[in-house]
Amino acid sequence: MEDKLIRLDVNHMMADMLGLQCGVNPAEVDALAVFAKRAQENVAAKRGTGMLGWTELPYNQEEVVEKLLNVAAHVREKFDAFVVLGIGGSALGPIAIQQALNHLHYNELPKAKRNGPRLYVEDNVDPERMAALLDVIDPKTTCFNVITKSGATAETMSQYLIVSDLLKREVGEGWQEHIIATTDESRGNLIKLVKSEGFESFVIPNGVGGRFSEMCPVGLLAAAVCGIDIRAMLRGAAMMDEACKSSDVWKNPALLEATLQYICSEEMGVNVHVMMPYADSLRYIADWFCQLWAESLGKNVTRKGMAVNVGQTPVKSLGVTDQHSQLQLYTEGPYDKVVTFLKVENYRAETKIPHGCEEIPDVAFLGGKSHNQLIQAERVGTEYALYRAGRMSQTITLPEVNANTIGQLLYFFEMTTAYMGEFLDIDAFNQPGVEESKLASFAVLGHPAEKFAKKRDEMATQPKEKDKYIL
Repeated sequence: MEDKLIRLDVNHMMADMLGLQCGVNPAEVDALAVFAKRAQENVAAKRGTGMLGWTELPYNQEEVVEKLLNVAAHVREKFDAFVVLGIGGSALGPIAIQQALNHLHYNELPKAKRNGPRLYVEDNVDPERMAALLDVIDPKTTCFNVITKSGATAETMSQYLIVSDLLKREVGEGWQEHIIATTDESRGNLIKLVKSEGFESFVIPNGVGGRFSEMCPVGLLAAAVCGIDIRAMLRGAAMMDEACKSSDVWKNPALLEATLQYICSEEMGVNVHVMMPYADSLRYIADWFCQLWAESLGKNVTRKGMAVNVGQTPVKSLGVTDQHSQLQLYTEGPYDKVVTFLKVENYRAETKIPHGCEEIPDVAFLGGKSHNQLIQAERVGTEYALYRAGRMSQTITLPEVNANTIGQLLYFFEMTTAYMGEFLDIDAFNQPGVEESKLASFAVLGHPAEKFAKKRDEMATQPKEKDKYIL
C-alpha cells in the first residue's frame, strides 16, 4: 500500500467557519506569521543538538534497527512473554504503539496467531499489579526489558530488584539472559549493571527525553518483538519531518497547529485540549499525547527565568464511548476547550449490521449498514454538535492506522510541541515539577543522601493536619 500523509483539518477552528466570537480569525494567524517563521527556524537550527536529538531519529538508526530486529527475533524464538519495566514515556509509547498496530486482544490470541510473545507493560508500582503480573507469567519463559536512562527511577529499579531476585531463584544460572536493559550509554546505575551482569542492552540516545523516545530503542524494541514494522514507523516520521520544513505557517501542519493552540491558550483562554480518537486502536495515543503536552508545556518560568504559568491541560477522550460521558460538558460547559478528533478513513475490519427488529423502526434502520458507517456518523454528529454550540474542534485524518501513519502522527505532535515551546519561550524538554515529586518521595522513603535529608526537614515544616478537616 502506498504511504499517504495524514491530514490536519482546522475548518472548525476558524472564525470565518465557526463564528467570529467562537473561532480564531485567520488574520490572527497572519499576525503571528513572523513569530511562527522564527519558531520553525529556531527548531530547525537546533535540530539534532541539545534535547532535540529526537529530530534525527528517523535518519540515524540503521545499525540500531538491525540490532533491534535481530534481538527481537531471538526474543520471539525463546520467550513466551515480554515485559516492559518502565514509567512515563518508557511505558506510554510502547502501550500506545501496541494498541494501535497489533490485534486489540493480542495477548489473548493463541500463539500461532500472534506476531510475538505476549506483551505486558508495567508502568506502576501498585503492589497488587505486580502480584497479578507474576500470576500470569512464567519467569522461565519471560524476557524483561528494563528501561531507565539514569537507572535511578525508583519505580523501575524497584521492579528490577523484584524481577532479578525472582529470576535468580526460578531460573538460576543464566538468569541474565532474561533481561534486556535500555539506558544511557555510559552514565547511571543501569549501565553499571549491564557491565557487571552482562545484560543485552540498547542505548537511549543523547538529546532524547522520555516523552520523545518512542522512536528510539525505548519504544522500538517492544514493537519489533511483537512484529510491528519499525522501519515503516521511522519512514512515516521522516515523511512528517519533510512536511514540516516550511516556515510558512499555512504550509507546515505542525506549525499551524502550534500557532492555533498558542492563540487558543494565550489569547482566548482555551486552556483544555481534548484528544478524542474515533478508534479503539488510537485510544492510548491520547494517553501518550497527554504526557507529551502536559510535561513539555506546563511551566512556571520562561527560558529567561521570568515568571509565567502556561500550558493547556490535555484530556483524553474516546469516541464514541465518551460521547456518553463527557460530550455534555464539551457542548454546554465553559468555553475553555478545544477538541482534536482523530479520524480513521479506512478501518482494518468491517462489521456489518444484520437486518432485524423490523417492528422497531429505531432499531430496524440500522440493518444493512455497518459499524464502520455508524462510528463515522457518530464522529460527524459530535463534530456538528460542537459546531452548533460554537465550540472549536479540528480533525486529524489517518488514511489507515498502520506503522507509517502512526510514525507520522507521533512526529507531528512532537514537532507541534517543539514549536509551541518556542512560542511560549519555555524549555519544553525539562520537567522540574516532576523532579520535586521525586525528591519528596525519596525523602519519605529515607534515602540517605544529604539532599533528601534536607527535603525531609523541609517537609516537616508543613502545617499539621487538622482533625476537623478529616471526616
